[in-house]
Amino acid sequence: MESATAVFAGTALALFGTALLVWTGARALHRAPVAHGVSPVASTALTTLFGVVFLGLGVWVFTHV
Repeated sequence: MESATAVFAGTALALFGTALLVWTGARALHRAPVAHGVSPVASTALTTLFGVVFLGLGVWVFTHV
C-alpha cells in the first residue's frame, strides 16, 4: 500500500471513530437520544460498536504503513 494513501486512510478512519465515540459518550452522558426513533440501548450499543470498529481499522492501517 502506498504510504501517503495509507496515512490518509488511517487518519480519516481513526478520527471518525474517535469522533463517533466522543459524540456517543456525550449524548449518553446527557441522556439525549443517539438516534431518533430507535431504542436508546440499541442505538448507543451500535454506535459504540461502529466507533470502536472504525478506530480499530484506523490503527490497523497505521500498522501496515
